[in-house]
Amino acid sequence: MISVGDKLPAATLTRIGENGPEQVEISDLAQGRKLAIFAVPGAFTPTCHSAHVPSFIRTKDQFAAKGVDEIICVSGNDPFVMKAWGEATGAAEAGISMLADAECAFTDAIGMRFDAPPAGLIGRSKRYAMIVEDGEVKILHLEESPGTCEVSAGEALLDAL
Repeated sequence: MISVGDKLPAATLTRIGENGPEQVEISDLAQGRKLAIFAVPGAFTPTCHSAHVPSFIRTKDQFAAKGVDEIICVSGNDPFVMKAWGEATGAAEAGISMLADAECAFTDAIGMRFDAPPAGLIGRSKRYAMIVEDGEVKILHLEESPGTCEVSAGEALLDAL
């Protein structure tokens, strides 16, 4: 599992751009920049929808004031779902980047994958939040349970900055 001091691995995520799905290299996004990256088990799932994304919408300006260039939400959903979810939550309007990791390439590479077949969640991410500077993990907050959003909430990550 990725730890503080580790570099982000090369991995491709997907987002919906002006002309449809576009590939995004997470290492390219991180180069020379300060990012807040948070991951959720699934778009539209209760804790993700009502707690995790809203916590980063509420704190977006405070992250910017502390030098964070971009806030990125990662989920194992497809990019069309992530786009719809960003619109439904207001995350897109707030400027939060909604990136899909449908193949779990990034999630597997950082050791954060989990499966919960009884809930219909296969190939999903553990709930976490991290600060990455120039590709290096500086702060990492991992939740003990995917159904809670405490240490990975925007406010908790902001307090650690």
